[in-house]
Amino acid sequence: MTTGGFVAGPVAVACWLRRVPIVVYLPDVEPGQAVKFVARLATKIAVTTDESTKYFPASKVIVTGYPTRSDLAQADRLTAIQYFDLDPNRKTVLVFGGSKGARSINRAVGAILEMLLAKCQVIHISGSTDADEVRARRAALADELKSRYHVFEYVHDMGLAFAAADLVVSRAGASILGEYPLFGLPSILVPYPYAWRYQRVNAGVLVSRGAAIQLDDATLSEHLLPAIERLMDDNAQRRAMSAAARSLARPDPAQALAKVIAAAVGAQA
Repeated sequence: MTTGGFVAGPVAVACWLRRVPIVVYLPDVEPGQAVKFVARLATKIAVTTDESTKYFPASKVIVTGYPTRSDLAQADRLTAIQYFDLDPNRKTVLVFGGSKGARSINRAVGAILEMLLAKCQVIHISGSTDADEVRARRAALADELKSRYHVFEYVHDMGLAFAAADLVVSRAGASILGEYPLFGLPSILVPYPYAWRYQRVNAGVLVSRGAAIQLDDATLSEHLLPAIERLMDDNAQRRAMSAAARSLARPDPAQALAKVIAAAVGAQA
């Protein structure tokens, strides 16, 4: 099985020449050049969303959803609140941007921190690049606000972070297509502007279904606080966004993808 990348082409050709079955899995909505090439040689093509089926022959493509770890869905809100030492009576915003973090998101949050913490509590997973800067920003807060700002460079159990959140602010990598629907998470998505258009197209799926709103990276500092405040003050809209996100979830995507692979291998045997 391959998900693309420049190394996928030569390996796929070698498999095709040796009559080894090829399964392509497309995590993002839109395929890149490598996936488009390998798809021509593939036995089956598994995709995350219905929106991806238009790129491939109907006879080859199967919508499986985005596979997530089996333990992810076991996270519950009460355990998450205790784990992060949260106030159960305050709404929680989760902010993160990947293992290295997202500098524009980190700094936009830092610029509005006092106003944000006056209304809610924040779990901020900064990533490694800006970890010192974010910790220093927390240290400068008044004690009352500091207790509402929970800073981490990295969180191993993201299931608990998702379970704790009422709203998430993040980039729009492929995982949002599986993890946010799984938890019914309303989101503010800020696509990374230097990753072709993958993230913008991914975000568009959630936005078009009413599960998310999208902000541009270039104007994030101007629009982030109003967007958070509007959603945190509007319980009805957040509930509607949560329901819209859940409607995108598919039952057991990992098992569905495993069946596609097993069927391809079995057909070859």
